[in-house]
Amino acid sequence: MPDRPPRADRCPPGAGAWWRRPTWRALVAVGGLFAACGPSAAGPAWQPSPGHAQLPIWPSTRPVVSLAPAAESTGTGRSPVAGRPWLYAYNVSRPTLTVYPPRGKRTGAAVIVFPGGGYRILAMDLEGTEVCDWLTSRGITCVLLKYRVPNAGPNWEQFCGCDTTTRSSMPLEDAQRTLGLVRHHAAEWRVDPRKVGVLGFSAGGHLVAQISTRYDRRLYAPVDAADSESCRPDFAIALYPGHMFDYERNALNSDIHFTRDTPPTFIVHAENDKVDGVSNALVYFDEMKNAGALVEMHLYAEGGHAFGLRPTKLPITAWPHLAETWLETLGVIPP
Repeated sequence: MPDRPPRADRCPPGAGAWWRRPTWRALVAVGGLFAACGPSAAGPAWQPSPGHAQLPIWPSTRPVVSLAPAAESTGTGRSPVAGRPWLYAYNVSRPTLTVYPPRGKRTGAAVIVFPGGGYRILAMDLEGTEVCDWLTSRGITCVLLKYRVPNAGPNWEQFCGCDTTTRSSMPLEDAQRTLGLVRHHAAEWRVDPRKVGVLGFSAGGHLVAQISTRYDRRLYAPVDAADSESCRPDFAIALYPGHMFDYERNALNSDIHFTRDTPPTFIVHAENDKVDGVSNALVYFDEMKNAGALVEMHLYAEGGHAFGLRPTKLPITAWPHLAETWLETLGVIPP
């Protein structure tokens, strides 16, 4: 029996037309969305730490469609995670990637990280830079994608993260583009183009599923040589994925179609997640298994939502060790 429909995940910092819709106001009333973030003074656009540079993923000659209602800003979540605050970016209209080279011996592997945030914000440290700290410590190049949010507009639907008319998605366009860029720059960034994976949290976990199943055709017209590279991930990791289970149909999101060619996938979820219920992970696992694809799932009784990598007394926060073992079994990193 599936869990209850989820509460709205994360927080809307702006008040554009997409937020003024009664549907979203009702979701906040039910789910207490501002309990997680709360109002905060807008900060400057997100920037990586010194020594790292953001690279635009689209050439300046290509117009980038964005429906962000204002300039990019940052805010701080009101509810701490593991006793610490977390930073989010919103109104991202110019998507970028930031490359974090591995520390110590290189494995040749690279992981593109998709922070979560309900396709409205991006948890840039909790589900971004802190993930890169872990990956680079294991000899893996981390590529942090700051994709376009909010994914809004008159025909936008939060559940599918897409335009209901075209079924297209700005975040998915950005993900496809970034996979191609990493492989295009593989020699320069000292990456094995056969060891490029993706890792995402919450809505970013849904983006993991999308790029794992919609890699055969770009959603946009090619702009340069990078778009001739494959955008299929070699492996995928999804943490508390959302937008996967259709509670009205009691079935998998109809936009996701797994096959035997879906990349090997590692899933982690907490059974007491009240934002993106565990049914999202269960349907993800079941449908991949039914399709004959390789999948491994770890469920925990406690953990809630948006725990990232921050260690607590709960066993679920040890998931990176399990993920490392899984990557070893795939031959992505050495034992």
